[in-house]
Amino acid sequence: MLTKDLLRVSRAGGGYHPQFAGREHRPLAAKALGTFQGHVGEERGDLDDALEALEREGDDFKLVRGFAHLLEREARFETRAGVDPERARKEAFAAGEAVGVVTNAERETALSRAADALGTDPGTVETALYADREDRQVLAAFDARWSPDELVAQYNLSLAQTALFDATEIRARSSDPKALVSAVKRLRLMYEILRLDGGEREVVVTGPTRLFRATRRYGTRFARLLRTLAKASEWRLTATIDDRGTERELRLSDDDPVRVPDAEPVAEVSYDSGVEADFAARFESLGLDWNLVREPEPLAAGSRVMIPDFAFEYEHADFRVFFEIMGFWTPEYVEKKLSQLDAVEDVELLVAVDESLGVGEEIVARDHRAIPYSGSVRIKDVRDALRRYEDDLVAESAAALPGELAPEDDAVTLAKLAERHGVSEAAVEAKAFPEHELVGRTLVRPDVLDALADEIEAEMSLSEAEAVLDGYGIDDASATLSRLGYRVEWEGLGGGTVREREG
Repeated sequence: MLTKDLLRVSRAGGGYHPQFAGREHRPLAAKALGTFQGHVGEERGDLDDALEALEREGDDFKLVRGFAHLLEREARFETRAGVDPERARKEAFAAGEAVGVVTNAERETALSRAADALGTDPGTVETALYADREDRQVLAAFDARWSPDELVAQYNLSLAQTALFDATEIRARSSDPKALVSAVKRLRLMYEILRLDGGEREVVVTGPTRLFRATRRYGTRFARLLRTLAKASEWRLTATIDDRGTERELRLSDDDPVRVPDAEPVAEVSYDSGVEADFAARFESLGLDWNLVREPEPLAAGSRVMIPDFAFEYEHADFRVFFEIMGFWTPEYVEKKLSQLDAVEDVELLVAVDESLGVGEEIVARDHRAIPYSGSVRIKDVRDALRRYEDDLVAESAAALPGELAPEDDAVTLAKLAERHGVSEAAVEAKAFPEHELVGRTLVRPDVLDALADEIEAEMSLSEAEAVLDGYGIDDASATLSRLGYRVEWEGLGGGTVREREG
């Protein structure tokens, strides 16, 4: 996706029309690629100057910046200096204060003293002073995945995704509906499927701006759905856009230049150790209300950054807990990690620490939660640690709801009701439901239960009973039949029969 300040749309006629790049913009895309390729080994500031010159050449500076935004993802910048810039500044400023720098000669004296303290020469110190500033960082490598044509295609896809980020709803049809619905489920989006005249089906997906509590994570997943949709041979999409309080309509289809470039990002997740890989596989198999994110965004740790191994993102609130696994490391590396933990502030951090390191108490002293392990990290220990946060989050979301809930549905699952309110099931299940009875995990109106009692009879086949229940929107046959006084008697592999429950 692009950043919203790079969004190019037309609002002609009250609509919302992305301004896609076309074949005529291929030379501009080629120049943007060439600008990055030609500045490998040079400072970021020089690259930025060259891109600004390219903006002046074109007729739309946002288009150039959009190309550059995508290409920068393929670039690797690094700080190059003979000595650590932070140390160089510390020694140079201390020497400058002692010398009392006013003239150039006094400045040279201060640099010379700093160089002596660092065991290097004044020129190296001077070069290192601000080498870690963004504009002084060096473009170390650039490995573009796209040709000019593919860059244009990637731009158009990203532009459309960015436009969809402010959608309250999209309605999509595809020649490959199975793939579309599969993607919706995989991305954990809220949706419904409408059956239209002629047998065609339309998938209606709730957008991020209509959530009880909108999150950027949901908005990103929502926009990513377009990637699956655009792979179909025929597709069309209608989105309602919240354009700063004004409702506008966005229409896209396979007639638009929205394609998925052949070059896909590497999707495989790699791990630093077998302990991490083992933990990730076991945790993700549990299906908890926490999403596991590999190597989340860096955390500020003083003048440096720390990239935790994982982050746990709570599905029902904008809340995350970072997770670091300290393996069998050298004492020097352990000290480095401890110093990083010392500098990390205002985040929730769990640290699984190998018992052989013997630094659990030191981690706790830094206001982080330590989870000792030997060989592999116990999922139960991590689950217990997360439950402390979860209890508070559930209590907060439950407190925001009224004491009684009266959904309009004749039958609705707790999961669906919780989804509507943007909370977990635990936050709603303790509420009172004056108009419904809780049957298993489904709320059912008493008159529906009376109607079911009249329609379902002993000796019916299970499939017949399930068809009746389905007509009332109930899919928990076991709990409902039990509530009505029935059980299911299985007859080999041939299906089940409804029988009266004894006693």
